[in-house]
Amino acid sequence: MVASGLTTREVSEVLGVPAGTIRHWRQGNRRFADAAPTCPRCSGAPLSADYPYLLGAYLGDGHITIGRRGVASLSIACGDDWPGIKADVEAALGAVLGNGVCRVARTGCTEVKSYSKHWVCLFPQHGPGRKHERPIVLEEWQSTVVDANPARFLRGLFHSDGCRMTNWTRRTVDGVEKRYEYPRWFFSNKSLDILDLCSASLDRLGVAHRRPRWDLISVARREAVEIMDREVGPKT
Repeated sequence: MVASGLTTREVSEVLGVPAGTIRHWRQGNRRFADAAPTCPRCSGAPLSADYPYLLGAYLGDGHITIGRRGVASLSIACGDDWPGIKADVEAALGAVLGNGVCRVARTGCTEVKSYSKHWVCLFPQHGPGRKHERPIVLEEWQSTVVDANPARFLRGLFHSDGCRMTNWTRRTVDGVEKRYEYPRWFFSNKSLDILDLCSASLDRLGVAHRRPRWDLISVARREAVEIMDREVGPKT
């Protein structure tokens, strides 16, 4: 199932087995305490199918800090109103590098985080300052992954900085007042580079969109919303 492209979370849901168990099966024998997780970039091993999703989540609500001995902490801030997203992020963090994941409670949200020297290998966009105050450019290998998996990348972006809303209006038809609803998807970010990455992936999926504001992408056409509902899915 993993070889066919399913993520850890998807395999977990199909089999009814905890995501942690799926990760253990994917990694083989349990690692000893002093064994280091294998970095796909350093070892040449294939990237996890969860990587595009985690990249999108990182660009939206993630950050990397470097601690003692060069150990990096990758943290993704997840709203407490969306427990399903926390589970998705936790599964992706564990699958991409194969090391431990923890949760740290914050006001109104939970940081889902993992420690490794190799997070900087997998997310070279890290750096000092806010993302919208510095260039965010994917490396060639990342662009190849995102181009091949635009839906999973968009799922990470919209799970972090996106939403699905329903607008409505009333119209009188043949003397009868009727209510009409218009579902829409929105993605908001202060980084023009990240907005461009989102827009490019929407184009690859054939999703019509526009920018009503400089920091906002809107998906409003019915057929475009249907694609988003199918490929990105609800925030849970």
